[in-house]
Amino acid sequence: MTEIEVQDLIKTYRVGDVEVHALRGVNLKIERGEFVAIVGPSGSGKSTLFHILGGLTPPTSGTVLIDGRDLVKMSEGDRTRLRKTTVGFVFQKYNLLPTLTGAGNIEIARDIAGKNGQERDPQFEEILKLLGISSRLHHKPRALSGGEQQRIAIARALVNHPALLLADEPTGNLDTENSNAVLSVLQGLNKSLGQTILMITHDPEAAAYADRTVTMRDGRVV
Repeated sequence: MTEIEVQDLIKTYRVGDVEVHALRGVNLKIERGEFVAIVGPSGSGKSTLFHILGGLTPPTSGTVLIDGRDLVKMSEGDRTRLRKTTVGFVFQKYNLLPTLTGAGNIEIARDIAGKNGQERDPQFEEILKLLGISSRLHHKPRALSGGEQQRIAIARALVNHPALLLADEPTGNLDTENSNAVLSVLQGLNKSLGQTILMITHDPEAAAYADRTVTMRDGRVV
């Protein structure tokens, strides 16, 4: 079953009197359990596609199906619920709250999704082991390495068991050792747990960890 299906996706911005064509008819299918990397130069449309698939911004036209649900036809409230429950986000800058421990940063995602007080999925303990951060959860971000912070950010993205994990340049702020560790974790999540992952990256070495690479240029898949 296809997890994501994008058809004739167009996104046009207006900057003053100028129209900017960020996406020019993108078509893309990602099967359940695939690990796909999207690569391309700056301005190719990668980030715009990321924001549309995550329900963060609507397209100008086209169809976006995630887990059988059409983002384009959703109300803003429905898109918000989708972001909370169906899509997990991993960003380049981690976006951890500095006043909370690693565990606190993970739990806040459960709170936002309305799962506070519910029993946590037993499988999540396996995710923590795979991430190798079980002993670091009581530390605040300032006491963690960049790689540890990113792995906690991945745990936060996965705590609500999303159908899709969207990762935007997840190794952009990391050195080679930590980059390889984070990419190995993503690959492990995909292989051992069947997590569907879409990763935006400019790095061919990072893209090599994925099952398939999609190249974008000038708002199109090439």
